[in-house]
Amino acid sequence: MATYELQIPISEQEIRALHVGDTVYLSGVMTTGRDAAHKYLIDNFICTDSVPESEQPLYEELQQLLDGGLIYHCGPVVRQDEEGKWHFVAAGPTTSIREEPYEADVIAHFGMRGVIGKGGMGPGTLQACQEQGAVYFHAVGGAASLIANSVKEVVAVRKKEEFGVPEAFWIIRVERFPVVVTMDSHGQSIHDEVEAASKEALARLVAEG
Repeated sequence: MATYELQIPISEQEIRALHVGDTVYLSGVMTTGRDAAHKYLIDNFICTDSVPESEQPLYEELQQLLDGGLIYHCGPVVRQDEEGKWHFVAAGPTTSIREEPYEADVIAHFGMRGVIGKGGMGPGTLQACQEQGAVYFHAVGGAASLIANSVKEVVAVRKKEEFGVPEAFWIIRVERFPVVVTMDSHGQSIHDEVEAASKEALARLVAEG
């Protein structure tokens, strides 16, 4: 097991170097996305003959964001300050398996390098990770506030009015966002051991301060 510092967007070579059990600190810009967001991506951009004209600007934005990027399965707790800027109060991961019907297609279509969540995903996503050069990052359990501290800026929010706060695309800039690789691009998955790995990682992160 090793520790890596990775900058988003991430190259395929960097992802192929990761193995299950590795600790990674992520920095850069990424987006959250849960059930509504994934269904939206499939219906409007992937399983369609043409992108609706009204959705074209967001499609282009997401293409740039997700190429070499990540989706974080998260419904954040947010607050808005007096100037109208958004801030993450808590940013713990939500259960990823709900996105299993969508994730492989999303990874392949956008050229993503991974997803972040909790609990792992199924064989379709694992196969996509092998074929596309992607990984599943397990966000450290029980550390929603610690993770929120890694979110340095809410760059933008998309589809909040349509989907609601938890389901919107929250585009965020993070610094040293702590995760553990639990599904890699070599076909390995360690979700039987994920709780132990998360607890060890959390203890290590807290000790490092």
